Amino acid sequence: MVSERASQCAFFGVSALLFAASAAVTIVWCAAMSAMGGMPMPGGWTMSMAWMRMPGQTWPGAAASFLGMWVVMMLPSLVPMLWRYRRAVGRAGQAVGRTGKSRLGPLTALVGVGYFVVWTLFGIVAYPLGVALAAVEMQWPSLARAVPLAAGVVVLIAGALQFSAWKAYHLACCREAPGRGRTLPADAGTAWRHGLRLALHCGHCCANLMAILLVIGVMDLHAMAIVAAAITVERLAPAGERVARATGAVVIGAGLLLIARVAGLG
Repeated sequence: MVSERASQCAFFGVSALLFAASAAVTIVWCAAMSAMGGMPMPGGWTMSMAWMRMPGQTWPGAAASFLGMWVVMMLPSLVPMLWRYRRAVGRAGQAVGRTGKSRLGPLTALVGVGYFVVWTLFGIVAYPLGVALAAVEMQWPSLARAVPLAAGVVVLIAGALQFSAWKAYHLACCREAPGRGRTLPADAGTAWRHGLRLALHCGHCCANLMAILLVIGVMDLHAMAIVAAAITVERLAPAGERVARATGAVVIGAGLLLIARVAGLG
């Protein structure tokens, strides 16, 4: 019992330290970028500095900074999923014994590594697309003027997707405890594949909410906190699907407000 409690405390302690450290780095980075200000664009909006390099920074360095922010946002929602994995493997009785406790930690870490490999690949795709779009917007003022309206439309669509069967399916996969209805093998291959599956479902589930962050302001700490909180709550709340629909209603309202403001109605 004492050993099990120590293992639980170690898990939550390491998770808290990782989140605190990565969140601190993200806050410092966002503060430094925000101090530089944004770039005023035709159409009355400001381009985020996330798609540009800081003075003296290389493009690989800028991409690494973006990926660090991208990854840290998912830590709050990942920790509960890792905890469910630990409990499922423990209940299966396959990580119990003289070496059981020492195996459970590395297997859980392997799930997390698999998850972040996929999530990092998503970020690797998102970053160059954002940089390329920013470059086009700076070269074509007519396109830049359409950005506020396009952002409102993206937010509106993102809110509507919260009510879709596609969203409900992937959210259920994120919330479901692993190994339900079957024995979950406690081996490295299963842990790795479980982490990959979690990341794929999570990527599909929160793609619409991440799109909001990318179009509204990836450097805005308030926006980052709100999106991260929404992703986490819909995975943890007892009625996650209802939370997702409530979030969708709020997002749709925000999208309509943005469109109305562009049209001069708000």
